[in-house]
Amino acid sequence: MTDPLLASLKVAGSGLEAQSTRLRIVSENIANARTTGDTPGADPYRRKTITFGAELDRATGAHTVEVKKLGVDFADFTEEYDPGNPAADERGIVKMPNVNMLIEMADMRESNRSYEANLQTIKQTRDMISQTIALLKASQ
Repeated sequence: MTDPLLASLKVAGSGLEAQSTRLRIVSENIANARTTGDTPGADPYRRKTITFGAELDRATGAHTVEVKKLGVDFADFTEEYDPGNPAADERGIVKMPNVNMLIEMADMRESNRSYEANLQTIKQTRDMISQTIALLKASQ
């Protein structure tokens, strides 16, 4: 039988790592939301995506989360009329990244909240372990 406190630390730790990676991907998307191609008609930055998967930690018996796949969003690019842009085609149209700032901000908020929840779980588990140790010392 595994220790439930150790298992909760393992689960929350994997959640911290997964959400940290998710925040990095969202940040890359936001930073490149206006990155066009280098040449006329070239494809711009393509939005990155992240997929999570469950993994069984055999040492603790806990189901943890892991980054299963980093990918790209194949949604259509938007087009803007900007004839002065070096990436504009002969009609003055520039392909813009398929990054939607509203989606990215929502993903960032959700990821941030999940990160904070996992961090709080670790703090609570640490406090419970400390309290257990204190009780064991007091009973001796």
